[in-house]
Amino acid sequence: MMSKLLQSVALAAAMTVAAPAVQAQELKIGYVNSERVLREANLAKTAQIKLEAEFGKREKDLRDLESRLRGAAEKLEKDAPTLSESERSRRQRDVVEQERDLQRKRREWQEDLTQRKNEELSVVVEKANRVIKQIFDAEKYDLILQDAIHFSARVDITKKVIDALNAQK
Repeated sequence: MMSKLLQSVALAAAMTVAAPAVQAQELKIGYVNSERVLREANLAKTAQIKLEAEFGKREKDLRDLESRLRGAAEKLEKDAPTLSESERSRRQRDVVEQERDLQRKRREWQEDLTQRKNEELSVVVEKANRVIKQIFDAEKYDLILQDAIHFSARVDITKKVIDALNAQK
């Protein structure tokens, strides 16, 4: 019984002596807001402009096609009472066919855009991760987190990452 008490006292004394040593060695933690990097870095902005140039004409063509389809549907609705049954059926089939064509083209456009956006963003993410790793090594961080729910501005290194990305050529 006495030896257990002695062991407990010795353990408490050892922990008291060791505690300041552990506290003296603080962790250096950083946080990066990935969304902000992908929104504000010049590389990401360039990628967005490139995508808009690449897909802008197709998007405009889709809007024009949609407008023509809407016009055809309105004209059919307006003319329907005066059309023969066969003419009305033919025009309805045309409108339905145009609608399917529009939906198919819109789906293809969206799939192509998503694929290209992922390709462009993966380049930005890869370079950002390299920059984060360089900052991690150069400034001797113990931990850098991305996309945390709560963080202090004291540990936010997002601007540093964006600036480093923008400085690259």
